Amino acid sequence: MVSIIDFEDKYAPAFKSLNLVWLDKFGLTEPADLLMLNNPRQQIIDTGGCLYLATAGGEIIGSAALIKENATDYELAKMVVAPAFQGQGISKLLIEKCIAKARELAALRISLLSNSQLTTAIALYEKYGFRHIPITNSHYVTADVMMEILL
Repeated sequence: MVSIIDFEDKYAPAFKSLNLVWLDKFGLTEPADLLMLNNPRQQIIDTGGCLYLATAGGEIIGSAALIKENATDYELAKMVVAPAFQGQGISKLLIEKCIAKARELAALRISLLSNSQLTTAIALYEKYGFRHIPITNSHYVTADVMMEILL
């Protein structure tokens, strides 16, 4: 059974390695990613965001973060499901948790930055109502897709 839990520092190594698998696979790993992956508490949680992990059998198999940009805007980031667990609806659980949390926090907007190689992820975001917008203020060199959903 899959559970979605809040991040704890003891899971930092699993969060990092899980994300590096997909970033490296698509050649997207860059300094901004490493800063976040090496310091998830400081970069995500301590700045007012949230980090959720998917677990199964005591193993961390997925993640998704909401990074606070300002009082009403959050960025969806570091959403991943381990390859062996893909196609089982886990990404849906993660995105739904993030959207529900953003609403709870009275957010008006969730944005995300992605790369056009990630077609499955982009299709998921579109399914949940994210729409493509011009890229502005990207902290990722490899981001060529920006999307948002208004809550």
